[in-house]
Formats: sequence, C-alpha cells, structure tokens
Amino acid sequence: MSGETDLRTLLASMTPELLDGTYVFATMAPGVSQPEGLDPVMVFHEREGTTLIVTEEAAREAGLTASFRCRMITLNVHSSLEAVGFLAAITARLAAAGMGVNPVSGFYHDHLFVPAERAKEAMEVLRELSMDSAV
Repeated sequence: MSGETDLRTLLASMTPELLDGTYVFATMAPGVSQPEGLDPVMVFHEREGTTLIVTEEAAREAGLTASFRCRMITLNVHSSLEAVGFLAAITARLAAAGMGVNPVSGFYHDHLFVPAERAKEAMEVLRELSMDSAV
C-alpha cells in the first residue's frame, strides 16, 4: 500500500490525534553514542550532530540538554511519501495562526511537533482545515 496522494482527500480525511506526553528535541555531538535504553521517536543524523526526539522525562533521565517542549500530533491518514502539498497546507494554516511546527514524515503517517502550550489550539486548527477541505 503506497498511501493517498490526492491533496483534498488527504486534508478532508485526516484525523489528527494528540498523543500523550511532552516531547523535546535533543542533540548529541558527532560520534557520541545514544544513551543506553533511550527509545527516541525519531533519530536524524546531520554533519553537526544527531537530533533525537524523546519524551521530556527520558531526556531528563538521560542527562540530555533539550529544547522545544512540544506535543506530538499524528495525522491519521496514510499519506504517500510522494503526496504534494499536504504538509505545506497544514504548516501554512498553523503559520497563519502564528504557530511554529516541526513536521516529521513516517512511512504511514505524518506527525507534527507543536509547542506544548498550544497543542489544543493546533488540534482545533487542524480539525477546521479538515472540515474546510471536505466541503
């Protein structure tokens, strides 16, 4: 199954889900090993270091310096990795509300990391976008 590519279908059928927990972005210098037992939601390697998205509690327990307290929203629609404009439409709508977002795409779903204190507002914006697209 390759996922949906039609933008209107994606927007109209997405069902955003606010996951439990508060997450943070942590970074480790190149060559530094990930702490034993840490289970990140995402790991991304860059020249400057490795970025980890982990729960705030896990970062604290591992002694990691972290930033961007956020909540994770999963867009429950199987979007194709080749879909055009899906995240652009979502991030533009959140930007219009004055909200920064860090999107991450997995094989099956897209995930949004939004400021922790604005998570419920982000959910409202996403539901409105979905309803507007269904018309």
